[in-house]
Amino acid sequence: MSAFKRKRGGQASVNKKAKKAKFVVDKAEAPLEAEQEKKNEVTIPPPVSLGKWTNKERVLIFSSRGINFRTRHLMQDLRTLMPHSKADTKMDRKDKLFIVNEVCEIKNCNKCLFFEAKKKQDLYMWISNSPHGPSAKFLVQNIHTLAELKMTGNCLKGSRPLLSFDPKFDKEPHFALLKELFIQTFSTPRYHPKSQPFVDHVFTFTIADNRIWFRNYQIIEEDASLVEIGPRLVLNLIKIFQGSFGGPTLFENPEFKSPNMHRREIRLAAAARVREKQMVKEMQKTKRTEAKQEVAKDVTADVFLTPAEEKAVHIQTEAPAPKVTKKNKHKAFKRQRMARR
Repeated sequence: MSAFKRKRGGQASVNKKAKKAKFVVDKAEAPLEAEQEKKNEVTIPPPVSLGKWTNKERVLIFSSRGINFRTRHLMQDLRTLMPHSKADTKMDRKDKLFIVNEVCEIKNCNKCLFFEAKKKQDLYMWISNSPHGPSAKFLVQNIHTLAELKMTGNCLKGSRPLLSFDPKFDKEPHFALLKELFIQTFSTPRYHPKSQPFVDHVFTFTIADNRIWFRNYQIIEEDASLVEIGPRLVLNLIKIFQGSFGGPTLFENPEFKSPNMHRREIRLAAAARVREKQMVKEMQKTKRTEAKQEVAKDVTADVFLTPAEEKAVHIQTEAPAPKVTKKNKHKAFKRQRMARR
C-alpha cells in the first residue's frame, strides 16, 4: 500500500455549516413529531480558532539606546499584553527618526511604539501609523511596571482587552485623533494566532490635568468589579504630526513644558531661596552692629554724675625746693663697730 501523505495545514473546509447534534429527551416513548424534534435539537457552534484573521495590525515596540531598566521592563510588559506586537534591537542615537519607517516595513508592521531616551532621565514615546502617518509624540511620566506594582489583579496572557476612553476624547479633535490611534494600536485583532478568545481585562485612557493616564484592570467575573494589574504610565502630549515621525504639525500642546525648562525653574527657585537666606543674614548682621553702637553711647551713663566746683588754674613759675633726704642713723654705728674689729 502506498503511504498516505498529509499536507501541513490541510484541514476540513471551514466554510461548512455547523453540524447539528440531535438529543432526544424521552427515549422510552414513541418518536415525537417533527416540531418536537426541532425543539430538542441543539446546535453546536464551530470552534473560535476556525475564524478568519482579517485585521492584520502589527505593532513594532522598540527603543533607542540609553534607556534605563524601568523603560526596558515597561516595554516587556507592553509586549506581553499585546500579542500582536513585535520586537527589534535598539536604534542608535545618531540615526534619524525616519529610519523607523524602514524598520517597520522590514518587520511587516503598520503601527509603531518607539521609546526615545534623552539625557538618561527623560523618556519620550512616539506612536505612529507607519508609513503614511499620523504620529504623536508624548513625554512619559510616572512609570510603574508590573514587577514593581505587585498588584493582586491578573489576566490570561494573550487575551483580548476592552478599551475604555474618557468622554473628553470626543469633545476635541486632537483627542479624537489620538483615540483612533490608540484603538488601532492597543486593540488585539480578532482571531489573531497568538491571541486567546477571552476578554478579561480593560485598558483605560483617562484625561486629567491635560495628560492621558493609562491603567490596566482585571474584570472579575463574579460581580464585574475591577482590580488593577499594571503597568501604569502618564502621557503628556507634545505634538501631533501629519506624517510618520515628522511632517507638518497638526497640533501643538501650548501647556507643555519641557523637562529642561522644569529643571531650570527648580534650580532658579533654589538659587533664589539661597539668595534670600544670604540677604536675611546680612540684615541680621547690620542690625547687630547698630545695636552695639547704641550700647556704647549709653544715654543713662551720666545720670548719677554731679558737677564739681571749678578750680583756678595754678601755673608754677619757680622750681620746687629739693627734698631733704634723711640718712640712716644706724650706718655710723655699724662703721664704728667694723673699725673696732
